[in-house]
Amino acid sequence: MSVSQPSSPFVLALSAALALTLSWPAGAAKPEEGEVNLYSARKEELIKPLLDRFTDRTGIRVNLVTGNAEALLQRLQSEGINSPADLLITVDAGNLHRAKEAGVTQALSSEAMAGVSESYRDPEGHWVGLSLRARPILYARDRVEPGQLSTYEDLADPRWKGRICIRSSDNLYNQSMVASMIAADGVESAERWTSGLVANLARPPQGGDRDQIKAAALGQCDLAIANTYYLAGMLDSEDPAERDPARAMGVFWPNQEGQGDGRGVHVNVSGVALTKAARHPAEAIRLIAFLLAPESQAWYAEANGEYPVREGIDISPTLAGWGDFKADTLNLGRLGELNGEAVRVMDRAGWK
Repeated sequence: MSVSQPSSPFVLALSAALALTLSWPAGAAKPEEGEVNLYSARKEELIKPLLDRFTDRTGIRVNLVTGNAEALLQRLQSEGINSPADLLITVDAGNLHRAKEAGVTQALSSEAMAGVSESYRDPEGHWVGLSLRARPILYARDRVEPGQLSTYEDLADPRWKGRICIRSSDNLYNQSMVASMIAADGVESAERWTSGLVANLARPPQGGDRDQIKAAALGQCDLAIANTYYLAGMLDSEDPAERDPARAMGVFWPNQEGQGDGRGVHVNVSGVALTKAARHPAEAIRLIAFLLAPESQAWYAEANGEYPVREGIDISPTLAGWGDFKADTLNLGRLGELNGEAVRVMDRAGWK
């Protein structure tokens, strides 16, 4: 799959800026070279340390605005070409696709996405993943043996009736997971699976991913579907109310080799897009390059409990303790494209 080149006149300047960022010696001081305006749906504590490092290395100031993903997209749309934002960082490929469809982003050059699998970037170059999050099956160690588990599809089997916890259908993480099921098996099969999953829920969907983990640890269900970075955060917490439930749970990687179609566990990304209104594109590309550099990728894994989008990056002991897994290679742009169909499937299945 090829990544289209941007039609923007900035491409030569961006490529040169990328090369400069990658070649500048770590820790070397640089003069002030402008600024980047960043809209981020990630909380400040999950991105600010990296932005500060970038400023220290390059002298480029990053003006950070944080907020809800939907609110930031609406802001970009209302500001239009007059928006001060150069970059948008948000979570889930569905949100990144919405920004592209809204016409507030522009294509990046292939050089700006170098080293990132085509699965984790928009086919037309409008966004690139920065960190990877997996959504496997978590199981209560005292009640479920890993050998009893196999695939996402198996969760619709009646033997799991009353034993599964998951958050509501209005959560984009779940919508993207169902979209991946549609991509793999088609609409009819995905709807049968979704109906079976709903029939097996231990309780009406409520709360976030951490709440599903706590419910399983307390015996309200035996299985939970949640993003691993929530579990990692709980395990690393100093609060026993977070740490103890997490310790009661095991991680199972579904749809691995020899399990069903073996397509791999469902994954998603946090990612970045260059806005159509970008006034500092060269500086913005340098920030993207920095966020994709090995040092930053390792920081994501250690501080946020997320996996790198690049190969060969060290991960934290917590992540390493869960073992290796095969990830679904579906291009994540499909999750956004199939979001509407996924929502309709979930509605018809009665997923609240």
